Amino acid sequence: MTETMIGVIGGSGLYDIAGLEGAAWQKVPTPWGETSDEILTGRLGGVAMAFLPRHGRGHVHSPSSVPYRANIDALKRLGVTDVISLSACGSFREEMAPGDFVVIDQFIDRTFAREKSFFGAGCAAHVSVAHPTCARLGDACAAAAHAAGVRVHRGGTYLAMEGPQFSTLAESRMYREVWGADVVGMTNMPEAKLAREAELCYASVAMVTDYDSWHPRHGEVDIGQIIATLQGNADKGRALAGGLPGLLGVARAACPHRCDRALDFAILTAPEARDPDVLARLDAVAGRVLG
Repeated sequence: MTETMIGVIGGSGLYDIAGLEGAAWQKVPTPWGETSDEILTGRLGGVAMAFLPRHGRGHVHSPSSVPYRANIDALKRLGVTDVISLSACGSFREEMAPGDFVVIDQFIDRTFAREKSFFGAGCAAHVSVAHPTCARLGDACAAAAHAAGVRVHRGGTYLAMEGPQFSTLAESRMYREVWGADVVGMTNMPEAKLAREAELCYASVAMVTDYDSWHPRHGEVDIGQIIATLQGNADKGRALAGGLPGLLGVARAACPHRCDRALDFAILTAPEARDPDVLARLDAVAGRVLG
């Protein structure tokens, strides 16, 4: 048994979290550079929690400039065991309306301008992301959303686009009708992949703000509408986070889906061929298997 520590990554509109006992913002140095912002740590319902605003307070990072590797490394370094990603998204489904939450279970990654792995030359590794989110953690998020009075959909495919522009009408129709995506956003990749490499349980809760550009009665994305919906979603996101400690508890067993053992057979570079400088950068992410 280990102690649960919940890491909440707040997306657009969610830059703080209320109610933490002993709350303090702290800078966490990483070998991957600076994080998006300092990390707010404390306890909620007796459970340790860390909150990181993905875009930084004041929203200083675009989706492409978010330091994803530094963010995940820092959470792992702090002792986080379970990462909850809260992010704004557009919906491709009529029933997934603005204000609803979708607990994601699959991704289509269309990003191209971001570093997507902690591993590479000097230490090569390949983890499975066939099931890129933790079902146990996703169930807890869905239950917390229900308890908070949020309309939530359990399961959905998130199309991660590079941005920062929103979709063209042709893209929106393709993502929806041809590829079968349910929502579209700009930030869950490579975040989910990096969390898997860091052996962290990861759940994604997409907070719907609009219908992208496919909907015949809603037209193109309206930023004024998005901002208005974001404000309401941020309060719902805080309520969801507030319900997680009671569902996850203080003591944590091994993940039944083996998220916390994702690196067991992933590293292919022979020990004698591994670059010491690369290994030093992997001390938090892969220390369990690299020693």
